[in-house]
Amino acid sequence: MTVANATTTDLLAPKPSGRLVGPRSFAAEPSRATRTTILVIVGIVFLVPIFAMVEFSLRVGQRVNGAQSYGFEHFVAVFNPANSGTYSVLFQGIVNSLGICAITVAIVLVLLLPTMIFVELKFPKLRRVLEFICIIPITIPSIVLVVGFVPVYSVVASIFGSYPWTLAFAVGIIVLPYAYRPIAANLAAVEVTILSEASRSLGAGWGNVLWRIILPNLRRGILASCFITIAVVLGEYTIASFLSQNTFQTALVLIQHTDPYVAVIFSVFALVFVFVLLLLIGRLGSGGRSNRRSA
Repeated sequence: MTVANATTTDLLAPKPSGRLVGPRSFAAEPSRATRTTILVIVGIVFLVPIFAMVEFSLRVGQRVNGAQSYGFEHFVAVFNPANSGTYSVLFQGIVNSLGICAITVAIVLVLLLPTMIFVELKFPKLRRVLEFICIIPITIPSIVLVVGFVPVYSVVASIFGSYPWTLAFAVGIIVLPYAYRPIAANLAAVEVTILSEASRSLGAGWGNVLWRIILPNLRRGILASCFITIAVVLGEYTIASFLSQNTFQTALVLIQHTDPYVAVIFSVFALVFVFVLLLLIGRLGSGGRSNRRSA
């Protein structure tokens, strides 16, 4: 006991610098050179295919004496009003996908978000059950889910009609794991129960508590959830293909048979759009951390 106490005392004794020195952590951080190397390798893996896509979309004509000419003719042709009929399927697919994005985000905000807040405030013991239910879709292949959606959508089509926007009901299930996690992380970082009880003790109604206390504190998680939902919806192909609906991804498959340049151009646009969404999510996260440090 004396040796152990002496060792602990020596470790915690003030050093010449005036700081307390504790046991060294075994979770050593990678060096700056290691982090830079990993970042460069990951950047190359992602940027090389994108650069190849951009290079392909800028090609004009055939090679002449081994030299390839480049230009923006394919980009101009896409937005030329004279070619509106040629690419109408693609633009209609984009409109349909944006509509599905809007409805899917509404489903997340109207159904998932209130349910998570209600469970957190009233039934915290059901938190694991809700998490398990929301994570289930990511463990099941999309092709298996589609097989189950087909008979269900026969009923949906008889009620609402066979329209692309009805895919939001199925896509809403697919995005559950991705939409759940950011909100759950934000709920875990904010003392929602304490804030709500304090507000209620001061005479605030549940409407004011939700609108003025809880939702502002969950703003980053909600925005991140919406952005990820949009990215997942824009990249969804299996459900739309099996249910014979025209969306952005199915339209790209159709267009690439007649004009592969246009398909690659819009694929690059989609990648840039999703990359911007991811930057916004990272910006929101870093903003939250800086605010907590300043506080």
